[in-house]
Amino acid sequence: MKEALKEAQKALDKDEVPVGCVIAHDGKIIARAHNQIETLKDPTAHAEMIAITQAASALESKWLKGTTAYVTIEPCLMCAGALVLARIDKLIFGAEDPKTGAFGSVYNILKSNKLNHRFEVVSGIMRGDCSFIISEFFKKKRKTRYQ
Repeated sequence: MKEALKEAQKALDKDEVPVGCVIAHDGKIIARAHNQIETLKDPTAHAEMIAITQAASALESKWLKGTTAYVTIEPCLMCAGALVLARIDKLIFGAEDPKTGAFGSVYNILKSNKLNHRFEVVSGIMRGDCSFIISEFFKKKRKTRYQ
């Protein structure tokens, strides 16, 4: 999760919503990414989406079997769907997302009995650090907007 937080910091430095993601395979990081929505002018340029693409390339496979994704905040529905379709083995995230979280906060994509793939989800890892970076980002955004 520390590496995912480093990615979130890169996003913060670029004035992007500070979300970071790393994907590991056999204990080695094979993908690392941060939000690039503003930079790329692409609403799908979430950290998870970029990391999934990198990991698939690294493994030369459309399936990310044997991988674990570490994300600083609970993935949204788009990213949750992509993680299911990529067939990761495990998701570990830091902070819950009460506005768009798709692993229990707003939705729980894995409760669908129609999915052809399920995986383990662990939440709350380094919750304080993960929550702090994103909440501080939005506090500063609100403060500058109203000045």
